[in-house]
Amino acid sequence: MTALEVPARFVVPPPAASADILMSDGAPIRLRRYGAGPVRLMLSHGNGLAINAYLPFWEPLAESFELVAFDIRNHGENPPHDPHRHTWPRITRDIEEIFHATQTAFGEKPTVGVFHSLSAVATLLNAVEGGPPWSALALFDPPIFPPPNQAVHAVQMAEKEQLTLRASARPVAYRTPEAFAAQLKQRRAFARFVDGEHLLFAQSTLRPLPTGEWGLRCPRDLEAFIFDTNDDPTLWGELKRLKMPVILIGADPDLPDAGAPARICHAVHEDTGINYTIIRDTTHFLQVEQPRACREALTAFLQGCNLAP
Repeated sequence: MTALEVPARFVVPPPAASADILMSDGAPIRLRRYGAGPVRLMLSHGNGLAINAYLPFWEPLAESFELVAFDIRNHGENPPHDPHRHTWPRITRDIEEIFHATQTAFGEKPTVGVFHSLSAVATLLNAVEGGPPWSALALFDPPIFPPPNQAVHAVQMAEKEQLTLRASARPVAYRTPEAFAAQLKQRRAFARFVDGEHLLFAQSTLRPLPTGEWGLRCPRDLEAFIFDTNDDPTLWGELKRLKMPVILIGADPDLPDAGAPARICHAVHEDTGINYTIIRDTTHFLQVEQPRACREALTAFLQGCNLAP
């Protein structure tokens, strides 16, 4: 096995069922169902990513739960849609529409949102306004924008600017997924990935182009725009309005290179008392750095909510 070969366990399996749905503005979203447990976990991803890249985390969960995996509009397996509608308000509305479409497509079940970063913040923005009847929410390292009176505000502002510039400068095409994976392996930010994840990550976030090259599934300008416009300071103060059980599962805030989301999750917990746990020695990609520890934290939370065996 070469260093860039994906182990068999990292090949995304075909779903037991799928459903292609449309948002109210016509954006296409593909739902994929795995497993058949009595509780449903809905899973989605962070900005510029794709839920298939999180396979090391979520695939074993299908032994105990029904999983419905989906990508945010203009990401992953979804066809491209109007870039002018790729905004926080629209993605926030999508979350509720996707919830209800899932209940229609696959039947009604107690449903838990298991979301990372972009999808986690969009779900919170929707939930504080009423949102759908989630049984619980497990949110991995959400970059909730801090109000100016929080010490972590300056940290988030600086990181938001860096991420926006970095996304804007990404190559629009790569020679192959293997070439992209090789680049990822050379960068410190991705050094904690489990073996095989670099190529899985590349395959999940690229699509073949007519030129023979591979392009970003989420165009870089859309990725940059979402980073740049994650700036709603009201969400933080609204979190106490949430009625369902919620946990923030954060990356390690004590690492020397800890990102803003890890520090934000800790600060939100300190300020609001919201349920919180840390996955030590992880960064913002915690679910593909320590997938077992992340599953254990999720399962322990769900057991406490009587939503897991």
